Formats: sequence, structure tokens, C-alpha cells
Amino acid sequence: MSEDSSAGAVGRIGVFPVGLDWDKSGGLLPVIVQDADNLRVLMLGYMDREALQATMARRLVTFYSRSKQRLWTKGETSGHVLELVDVQADCDSDALLVLARPRGPTCHLQRPSCFEAAPHATDAVPRKVEPEIGFLAKLDALVAQRERERPEGSYTTRLFEAGVRRIAQKVGEEGVETALAGVAQSDEHLLGEVADLIYHTTVLLHARRLSLTDAVAVLEERHAERTGH
Repeated sequence: MSEDSSAGAVGRIGVFPVGLDWDKSGGLLPVIVQDADNLRVLMLGYMDREALQATMARRLVTFYSRSKQRLWTKGETSGHVLELVDVQADCDSDALLVLARPRGPTCHLQRPSCFEAAPHATDAVPRKVEPEIGFLAKLDALVAQRERERPEGSYTTRLFEAGVRRIAQKVGEEGVETALAGVAQSDEHLLGEVADLIYHTTVLLHARRLSLTDAVAVLEERHAERTGH
């Protein structure tokens, strides 16, 4: 029995979708991935037969990478895997919808979704698009660039040139100011102090050849240890 003649039209765990039109797009099918819990669109990828088989066998969403010319399991480097819940073919059998549970941010920019403003199914009314926590990835990259290039006139450059002790001192000062703002200042003032603390902490990490990504990995590891997820 061929793989496409297995029983079942919907690819719930262990049931391969039937009648897929692999030839229509040269052996690759576009795959939309949604969060199984809130139906937010997470990303778009492509699967060939082998990638779909691997996805269903391992229960981890696996794509065919057109740039790498090989199978690629989402999160194989970062650990931010997509755990398979369900897979369905569309009405023309030439596209797939995958429902998955993400373990960490799906986007390489540390955002929950590759589509920055993708709505949740629970959004009943239009809402203001909030800044993504993923901006911290941009900050991390910018500080790393400043550390490498040391542009003249940059405050970040001056911090790096002052050395790790001075940077650590600034982190301590900002920490105290944040604590004081937390008990005696306005929300706006507190947010400003927290922003300063995050920035100076990022600089300190890079001065020690570390990054915010490393710190986030520690948080994720602790969360996994406590919750099992």
C-alpha cells in the first residue's frame, strides 16, 4: 500500500492525509502552521512526502528547506519546536494546515509568530498591536554590533571602552533606580528605569561574551524543569 492510500482524509496523529497532489508544485506543498490553542497563524513552510512522514512519525513539525535542500525540523537548533496536534489538507489537496503547540517563540526574531500582527481566535474586536517582546532580539543584535564595530560617538561604545567593571556599576545603579521607581514613582518613570536596566544588562552580557538569548535560554530551561513543558 502506498503512503497516499492510507486510510483517513485528515492527518490526526498516525493517520496520513490521502490523495495529496504532490505533482502540482514539484513535490512540495505549502504548509500553514497555527497554534492549536489560540489558532494564531505561526508560520509558513513547505513539506515534501518525507517531511510529512517525519512530522507525523516524530510528532514534531518538520519541513523541507529549499535553501538547505534537506529536511529541517523546526527548532532543531533553538529548541523552539512545534509539537504536532493535527494536520489537514485543503479542498484541492495541494496545501496543508498544521495545528501545533509551540515550545518557545516560533519566529527567529524571538516573536510568537512570523506574522507580527497575526490575530488570535479570541480577538473579538480590533485591538491595538502591542510592541513585541521580540524587539529585545533587535536590541541584542544592535548591542552586539556596537561591541564589534565601536562606532565613534556611541554611548554603547563608551561603555564597552570603559570596561566590564564600569558596565556592572551602571547595571547596579539602574537596578537601584528601578527599585526606587517601583515604590515611589509613576508608571511612566518605572518603565523608563526598567528600559534602562534592560539596556545596560544587555551591554554587560555582551561585555562578558554572552547575550540576552543565553539568558532567555536559562529562563526556558527553568520553566521546562518546573512545568515539564
